[in-house]
Formats: sequence, structure tokens, C-alpha cells
Amino acid sequence: MKISEAEIVLLTGYGDTAKGHWMFRWQEKMANASVLELKNRFHPELKVWRDTLVARVEDATKPVVLVGHSLGCILIAHAIHNLPKDKVRGAFLVAPSDWDRENLVPGFDGGAFKPIPRAPFPFKAHLVASRNDPYCDYAVAEGLAKAWGAGFQDAGEAGHINAESGHGPWPEGMMSFALFMKRLG
Repeated sequence: MKISEAEIVLLTGYGDTAKGHWMFRWQEKMANASVLELKNRFHPELKVWRDTLVARVEDATKPVVLVGHSLGCILIAHAIHNLPKDKVRGAFLVAPSDWDRENLVPGFDGGAFKPIPRAPFPFKAHLVASRNDPYCDYAVAEGLAKAWGAGFQDAGEAGHINAESGHGPWPEGMMSFALFMKRLG
């Protein structure tokens, strides 16, 4: 599948996402990509976020490919049974955060985002994980990929794969995403 044939919905994670983050750069480079506006970024409510995602997918006029980072990956896992079955073609997941871990984010217990669903995704998925992500142990990310039926990619020691870890443009990620899109055929 060509990138231009889909609506690319980008889902950021918990808290503020720096403007230099690769997701915003991807939005600028791809005319058919948009970052989903999610409310209460420091106190997210699963139902509100899930309903926002479902409404966005329902409004799509082309097949949808979801791109999640951190809590955005976990949101996708929680939403799979609510998403229109004929609209989502795939999910590209980057650096999922482990909300089952105690005190992952001081001051927010993870709310309804835990436990993390382990049901297989009903569409193709690919997960990129870092060996030194402070928000998710590598083995946990690998286990999530296996449970979700996702392809798995070792990003090496890349931190949380965000602007703070030096991944503003993240050209390797764009190349990996392009290969994933090609596999969606």
C-alpha cells in the first residue's frame, strides 16, 4: 500500500509531546497524516481517548493506518474491538509504555489503561522497541508484540525514541514505516 492511499493517524503518548518529535515531523511531510488531538494529556481517560480515536477512524474516507507512540500504542490495544473492522489496515507501534509497571509516571497511576490488553490485533501491526527505554523493558515490549501478533524490530539503545532521546527526525523510523506500508499491500 502506498502511503498516499491511506489516512495516517498519529497517536502521541502521555503528557506534552515536543514539537521536534518525529510524529510532528511526519505530519509535516505527509499530507494525509494527522496527529489526533487527545484531551487531558496529563490525566488521560481511556474512554474519552478511545471514543476520540473511534470517531476519527469512523470519519475516515480512506483506509486508516494508525501510528502510536508510548501510551498511543496502549490506546490502540484498548480500542481494537471498538474500531470499525473494515477501516483500519494496520498499526505501526513505537516504544510502548508499560502501564502495568508500578509508579511508571509519578502522580498518575495509569487509570483504566491497565492492565494492558494482550489480545491479538485484527489487522497487521509492527512494533519498534528500544533496549534501554526507561518506560518499558525490552522483554515487555517483545512480549507485547508477540501477544498482539505484531512484527518486532530492535531499535538498539534508542531510549524512548522521542525528541528527548535524540529522535527528532528519526529517518530510520520513516524507512521502517515505509517498509511496513509496502507490506500492507
